[in-house]
Amino acid sequence: MPPALPIYLDNHATTRVDPRVLEAMLPFFTESYGNAASRSHRFGYQAKSAVETARTQVADLLGCSAKEIIWTSGATESNNLAILGAARGQAKRGTHIVTLATEHKAVLDPVEALGSEGFEVQVLPVSGDGTLDLQRLESALRPDTLLVSAMAANNEVGVLHDLAAIGEICRRNGTIFHCDAAQACTIRPLPVRDLGIDLLSLSAHKMYGPKGVGALYVRRGRPKLKLIPLLFGGGHERGMRSGTLDVPGIVGMGAAAVLAREELPRVDQLRTRRDRLFDGIIAALSGVHLNGPPLDNRAANNLNLSFDGIEAEALLMAIRDIAVSTGSACTSATLEPSHVLRALGIEADRAHSSLRFGLGRFNTDEEIDYVIQRVAASVTQLRAMRPLYEDPEDPEPKWPLP
Repeated sequence: MPPALPIYLDNHATTRVDPRVLEAMLPFFTESYGNAASRSHRFGYQAKSAVETARTQVADLLGCSAKEIIWTSGATESNNLAILGAARGQAKRGTHIVTLATEHKAVLDPVEALGSEGFEVQVLPVSGDGTLDLQRLESALRPDTLLVSAMAANNEVGVLHDLAAIGEICRRNGTIFHCDAAQACTIRPLPVRDLGIDLLSLSAHKMYGPKGVGALYVRRGRPKLKLIPLLFGGGHERGMRSGTLDVPGIVGMGAAAVLAREELPRVDQLRTRRDRLFDGIIAALSGVHLNGPPLDNRAANNLNLSFDGIEAEALLMAIRDIAVSTGSACTSATLEPSHVLRALGIEADRAHSSLRFGLGRFNTDEEIDYVIQRVAASVTQLRAMRPLYEDPEDPEPKWPLP
């Protein structure tokens, strides 16, 4: 029996809310709908209790204290609060900021903004598969290096950086280590203390929770980590993030964090389906290139492929019953090649022919098999429409010789 259409394989952009998460959220829309900052009645106390329970649930996912979790509107805000807040709050410690060329724009843009405020910004290159040369990072650090920001799992090519090694390098130098982990918490453990992470950003909608809510881990203890807030008014979240809390969303994020811990042992099933997709496409088509690291060293849900002789936008139109993307959802409106693929040294033509497949918790083998067939048929048809495309495995010319 064919799978139900359309098929969703864009889980790097956002994930479906898990039904178990939705079930946990529903009472806080219509029954326990109080403001968590209202302490004078039962509705407020119920909301406050739910918020603190969720805070503990997220903390348990990261192996930290609940007091180290700050609620935000998502990873973009968390990244901005971490980077701008730490730099502005501790500029006396140094003004040198280091990040990677393959970071999300929610990291690169606030880092660039700091450059206009007088900070010295250094963006490190990566290797051809997207990995970071740790010796290059260590050499880049100086006594005045205030902050290093490196993501846990790349949203386009699935690179998994060695967080423990980065954390150790930063610790030896007395440098703050911020990690954008929006793509990582459902596919790899994130014990922040063991990894030496000082600041870590999460987004609920990348972990089968609702959109519009996120969290920032802020290490407590010494040396003290002071953040200057981005939002003022009310002093919520210990003064680091003012604003009325989204209680249903926070409850949903807490429930999603519990499920992330429970589902982590099943990540091998996700990896098996990802490999099934890759093997099927490679078997059916020539001229297909894997962008990023090898399959055994990348996020279990990620597959980024380039197809010789086609434009990715044309392929997207041909497979409209399959939801995939050409890169980061945050920059998908532009026709410019992905900055991540460019950072890997991939030429423009190949970058323009790339698709990102993001598998998720709810995908099935039947869906994967359908996608293989559909992609293979569509690529073959699109290539046939280009008379100058020559299959490297087919010696017959595709046009009359002069």
